[in-house]
This record gives sequence, C-alpha cells and structure tokens, in this order.
Amino acid sequence: MQVSLSAFAFLFSELVQYNQTQVDNISELETRLEDAGYAVGARVLELLCQRDKGNRRETRLLGILSFVHSTVWKVLFGKVADSLEKGTEHEDEYMISEKELLVNRFISIPKDMGTFHCGAFVAGIVKGVLENAGFPAVVTAHFVPVQGQQRPRTTILIKFAEEVLRREARLG
Repeated sequence: MQVSLSAFAFLFSELVQYNQTQVDNISELETRLEDAGYAVGARVLELLCQRDKGNRRETRLLGILSFVHSTVWKVLFGKVADSLEKGTEHEDEYMISEKELLVNRFISIPKDMGTFHCGAFVAGIVKGVLENAGFPAVVTAHFVPVQGQQRPRTTILIKFAEEVLRREARLG
C-alpha cells in the first residue's frame, strides 16, 4: 500500500504540532513522538511477520538488525536505510544512518527548539519493532554533522539490553 508523500507530510506535521501543545519541553515532545512511533513499530512488525515471513520472527541479533535496516525501512520509507554499522566503542551498540530522514524533510525547527529531533518518531518505530521481536533496546535519534554538507545526517542509535547480548553469546 502506497501513501502519498504529501499526505504523510501533512499528518506527521499535525502529529508534531498537536503533541507540541501538550508538553512543556522538548524532551517531553520527543518522548511523545517516540511513544507514537513505538505503536507504529509494533504493528509494522506484526504486519511484516504475517505477510512476508509466514508468521516467523527473527531470533538472531544480526537477523533482526538486517530486517529493520532493509525490510522495515523499505516498507516505511521506500528504500533501504543508507547504512547499518556496529558501534566501535561498545559491543552492544549499532547505528542505522540516513542522509535525509523522511520525517525531517518537512519540518522546520524554530531556533528556540534547538535540539529537537523529529527522528524520535523513527527511533520509536525501531524500538517498537525490536522490543516486540524480543530484542529490548534503548533507541535514540541523533544529528551527526557531515563535513562538506549543509544538513547533518540522522543516526538511530540502538543500545541493546544486556540480556540480548547474553542470549546471542549462548546461541554462538
């Protein structure tokens, strides 16, 4: 099913504006967007597992990351994410990066909202997919400056719970 880009942009803008009227600060706004995204992620996982996988779910860490990076991203954004990388400093961290995340394309952030990141919605989607697939994680969205480019890229940082890494180690 295709959704018109202009319809999505309008609805997402309304979601941000509505939630902005319900909160006192940027952190609360990002939390509300993440919560909305989480619900979407849980439903997307159910849909894709039913439709594409015969109700089977990924059981391995790299399998679920690849599923999010490729299948989920393609269904939601029409393309595979730009990159999926393992963190170099921490064993439990992975990053999905996108040059121009769709949700940031249509939102202009006023200067008084400095650090606000609409990617919190997408971080919520990723968290919803991962947690409902049995891979609990803390998922956050960050702007990362890119030298020579005017706009920063968005990185979705995934930090898996210790239990996920222990289970992976057991599975070998």
